[in-house]
Amino acid sequence: MADFTAAGNGISGGYQGNSLAMQITIATLAGITWYNAFELMILLFVTFADYRGLYFWSLLIASSVGLLPYSLGFLLKFFNLTDSQPWLPVTLLTIGWWCMVTGQSIVLYSRLHLVLSNQRILRRVLIMIFVNAIILHIPTTVLTYGTNLASGPALDPYKTGYSIMEKIQMTGFCLQEFIISGLYIWETVRMIRLDPDRTKRKIQYQLLIINLIIIILDIGLLVAEYMNFYIMETMLKGAVYSIKLKLEFAVLGKLIHLVHNHVWKPESFSAPTDFPDFVDATRVTSDVTHAPPRSRRGPSWMDPDDISIAMFEHLPPEHLRTNSDLSGSWSGEGRAYHVDHLPIDFMNPFTGCQCRTRRPPRPGKPG
Repeated sequence: MADFTAAGNGISGGYQGNSLAMQITIATLAGITWYNAFELMILLFVTFADYRGLYFWSLLIASSVGLLPYSLGFLLKFFNLTDSQPWLPVTLLTIGWWCMVTGQSIVLYSRLHLVLSNQRILRRVLIMIFVNAIILHIPTTVLTYGTNLASGPALDPYKTGYSIMEKIQMTGFCLQEFIISGLYIWETVRMIRLDPDRTKRKIQYQLLIINLIIIILDIGLLVAEYMNFYIMETMLKGAVYSIKLKLEFAVLGKLIHLVHNHVWKPESFSAPTDFPDFVDATRVTSDVTHAPPRSRRGPSWMDPDDISIAMFEHLPPEHLRTNSDLSGSWSGEGRAYHVDHLPIDFMNPFTGCQCRTRRPPRPGKPG
């Protein structure tokens, strides 16, 4: 019969051993987590022009309210620094765990719409995150308080229940991140195959590799949990999540530039050269030799609403303005965004700037 109470020294209290190496490891992992958290918060405030949006706030909460109290709570718990108030470290690590784990999934979700346009899948991903937060966080929280506040015969049931629930919640949250990262990987591979522009491949490959790294790190945490290395698993979790958040911040920020600069480039396009005499060539603004394309929705990474939201999060308002008088887009609702006075039309495959074709006047006729 399996011994479910062997989740590791420290499950129901502090570290009772005298190994200097273990104490140094605990402190080092906590220091790595804090360093990454503070660096990420500084990068957030110096990178974003406006402090708003799901992406910004989920990153800020996951790093400040998640990583910092999580590592601090376990540091106080394992070093027995608050024996007279055992509820304090448990409260800190519980609040941090909620914000760190679910917050990291929200960070991934907040940029998923840039590569995935299926609204049904996006809604299901969001529902999965909230359902898992309820069914996995709440029971684990109850058992965490029980294992650290109960004593005597009442402690054993909590320890047994916590050992089981800890493995269940770890597996559940890892599967959740596998699904979200898998969607990123699937859509990134599709973008690499469909996009002929090799200059954007670097960002696409970075997105692919970082999501693979996230899956590998989660597998490492699962291995530590199922090997019952409780102290190492809990301290490694903070460091691993801080690394994942920094990697996601780096690549998901570049994803905005990828969709921002994604403009279809037709292989050939020749403007009309000769018009009948009764046609005023100065008023011709489009290709009249071909039928206009059917109205259709462009690829998910060219959605102007998603792109504008992402750009407003990163660029100050004085460098971003909308010019609504452009015409000829695929859906009739195309807009040109001027970033640092460089006009870019995300929806119109043929228009790079606002201009009209003007032929030189015929001899003997007024221009």
